[in-house]
Amino acid sequence: MKKIALSLLVASALFTSCSSDDNSSNNNNVDAPAAYQFERNGISTVSYSGQTDRLLMGGELGSALKNSSNTEAILDGMFTNTGNYFSNEELNNSTKDIRSKTAASTDYYSANTTESNAIKADFDGWISSQVNEVFPNWNTDASAGVAGNIEDAGGTTRYVSAKGLEYDQAFVKGLIGALTADQILNNYLSTSVLDEGDNRTNNDNNVLLEGANYTNMEHKWDEAFGYLYGTDNPVAPELNQDSFLNKYLLRVNSDEDFSDFAETIYDAFKLGRAAIVAKDYDLRDEQAEIIREKISEVIGIRAVYYLQAGKESLGTDYASAFHSLSEGYGFVYSLQFTRQPNTNVPYFTRAEVQTYLDQLMAGNGFWDVTSTTLDEIAEDIAARFNFTLEEASN
Repeated sequence: MKKIALSLLVASALFTSCSSDDNSSNNNNVDAPAAYQFERNGISTVSYSGQTDRLLMGGELGSALKNSSNTEAILDGMFTNTGNYFSNEELNNSTKDIRSKTAASTDYYSANTTESNAIKADFDGWISSQVNEVFPNWNTDASAGVAGNIEDAGGTTRYVSAKGLEYDQAFVKGLIGALTADQILNNYLSTSVLDEGDNRTNNDNNVLLEGANYTNMEHKWDEAFGYLYGTDNPVAPELNQDSFLNKYLLRVNSDEDFSDFAETIYDAFKLGRAAIVAKDYDLRDEQAEIIREKISEVIGIRAVYYLQAGKESLGTDYASAFHSLSEGYGFVYSLQFTRQPNTNVPYFTRAEVQTYLDQLMAGNGFWDVTSTTLDEIAEDIAARFNFTLEEASN
């Protein structure tokens, strides 16, 4: 399945009036619109262009990490948006970049710059290692302790480190947590951001940002929405439209055990935004908690899924195993950016995540990792969430 027909859930929006942001009354019976459409004086109040830019940049950078002709300067330049390395001139001219928003949430990192810098350094290191370890061995047959290429049973060639890790997969899947999830869960849906300064008073009185058609609170909620749907159709989401959360929400939702996830998350975004219009901040915050729980579970589910998928191919198809385990590595890394509902802490600390990564990379890494280790890590992850190992492994 390449995309989900969420349009069935929101198709009526095409024939339904939008939610009006002109309503200044406190509505205790807030109705979400059929789709994520909000207007003031007949003009849309929804804006998240910066999030779209970063998702598109991330997609190009992910592809560039697989091109051995690229230099470290080029890849670093794409990460920081310096040097005009994107094929899209609008991205080159954008004031946005990926690196500055990596591990940069208000709730987790504003008072913990040491950890934020260490996380950014991880991504810098994956770029450097791809260029200096993997690219020079592009035409070398990979083996334990030797970086190079390895072909799977279907004829697809993977390019791995000396420990079997695809750095490009670690990078992209790591950004699912460090960029998209962290910005949604721990930044834009945070009361520290939504209620910052005079945001509540200004939202109560429909005071708009200068030159804009939205209040600051409305805009912050929309920016969270943009990190999930910024390259998708917000009226009738199809999903699988980028390489980040949007893609993997579809993967999770396609599993019958989790087939309500896409609808639940989309509905919570709509109702939370409608609650802001209605000045019902308790309802807004309830929707934020739903989004936090479900998006965190998406990351946990995929971490378990890939660890188990990799285990199934070990010893028979090393390239397939290493590819799945590299994706799993990135999702395990992303666990530190999750958020337990009604708390200010992730499901897993950075130290816990690092312990798992160290186990995966011990000795010759994926060449040596055992099924027992993969099962133990997967079981630990599933135990923290509201799903089982069996459900996530499908």
